[in-house]
Amino acid sequence: MQEKTALPASRWLRLIPVIFITYSLAYLDRANYSFGAASGMAHDLNISAAMSSLLGALFFLGYFFFQIPGAHYAEKKSAKKLIFWSLILWGGLASATGMITNVNLLIVIRFALGIVESAVMPAMLVFNAHWFTNKERSRANTFLILGNPATVLWMSIISGYLVTAVGWRWMFIIEGMPAIIWAFVWWKVVQDKPSEAKWLTDAEKQALEDELEREQAGMKQVKNYREAFRSPTVIKLSLQYFFWSIGVYGFVMWLPSIIAKAPNMDMVSTGWLAAVPYVLAVILMLVTSFFSDKMQSRKNFVWPFLLIGALAFYGSYLIGPNHFWISFVLLVIAGGAMYAPYGPFFAIVPEVLPRNVAGGAMALINSMGALGSFAGSYIVGYLNDLTGGFDASYMFMAGSLLLSAILTMMVRKPQTQKPQASPEWKRKVSAT
Repeated sequence: MQEKTALPASRWLRLIPVIFITYSLAYLDRANYSFGAASGMAHDLNISAAMSSLLGALFFLGYFFFQIPGAHYAEKKSAKKLIFWSLILWGGLASATGMITNVNLLIVIRFALGIVESAVMPAMLVFNAHWFTNKERSRANTFLILGNPATVLWMSIISGYLVTAVGWRWMFIIEGMPAIIWAFVWWKVVQDKPSEAKWLTDAEKQALEDELEREQAGMKQVKNYREAFRSPTVIKLSLQYFFWSIGVYGFVMWLPSIIAKAPNMDMVSTGWLAAVPYVLAVILMLVTSFFSDKMQSRKNFVWPFLLIGALAFYGSYLIGPNHFWISFVLLVIAGGAMYAPYGPFFAIVPEVLPRNVAGGAMALINSMGALGSFAGSYIVGYLNDLTGGFDASYMFMAGSLLLSAILTMMVRKPQTQKPQASPEWKRKVSAT
């Protein structure tokens, strides 16, 4: 019997930077709307506060509808091809946001942008599942989702300077172009599966495919999406992610506006302060995913952070707007805590469902997150407008995160069947 070949470490250097940058660009072109809204777009296009909330949320409504078809295409056809065209389309739509002259065109663009980007997250999770094992997946998913807070970090600073220097229109145009250019880098560098990678040896390809096949062999078989979607684990995780996303996107979309209301605050200062929570988020995401993989524990690295986020929002509510800096520190804690558990969370589904349905289940969960994001963006804006302050929205986000933490604690990992290798996998092993 031949000596076992180690799993190729080159995957991390070759794929993770590309994955990180790709999702970073996706997040840039959805989140920079908050800076446009806070820096003159509403005035120039005669957008009311209620319409501004709806426009911020419309992205997520479009994002909701095409998650599952996107995951299905990525699993059965090609994640590489799907993401290539998505990059080009969302970059074009993001740049077009800077050229519109009325709110009706903005409505169409925001909704279309959500549709185009809807396939990216599930396709990327499917892609990761083809390249990284269970013991690695929390870290791999974290580097994917790290594009979210890391992008908001530098976007907050750059966008603050851009809207000050060239206005909100050029901010959108400039920030949309990198996605179009990056599409061709993505196409050149990545392959859908290890078997297609010329930069791996045959032994490395075989070792990785054998390990991924071995993981599948120990899972209880699930025939189709309908059966998977009825799983109590998937239902609870879908509801959990709905409430979690209310807190996250209420925070992301409205943090610049919350900070801008502070005394003597300009847009550049707002940009710098809005970046601070995401510094903490990046650190916590890396630490959390490392220990989650090391201990092979998932939900216990999710719910405590959501509970901390809920308490931080509630504390900010109790302190009130008259003590801005104390309230801001609590918002920083809330932001960091909300982001910390993403890697472990998205590692749960591929460990409990086989590959034929795991992508669709992750898409369903992400779809519910999109609805939560829609609710968070819209309702937080509505409450801010209705009450003339942020206290009600802080309570709303705190309550949502508390429910999310409770639902996470209720998740039970299904019993898996005793690992029995498939005939195909047995043949591969015996051949060595």
